Amino acid sequence: MCEYRIKLSFDDAKEFVRRASNCDFDINVFYNRVIIDAKSILGVLGLDFNQPLTVQYAGKNDAFENFIQRYDICE
Repeated sequence: MCEYRIKLSFDDAKEFVRRASNCDFDINVFYNRVIIDAKSILGVLGLDFNQPLTVQYAGKNDAFENFIQRYDICE
């Protein structure tokens, strides 16, 4: 299981959903006690982008990994 804590802007969120949609595994975004499907544009755009988000997934996609590592706040 891979887990990242990320910070996105509103504009970055659209690209995040697009890249997540290209993955053939589930990707979850945790915010407070809410779990959002990362492939849901409405769910992701409804998040508070001033707060860090936790992203979890159990698959392998190099393009998605490279993208998400740019927004990782735990580096």
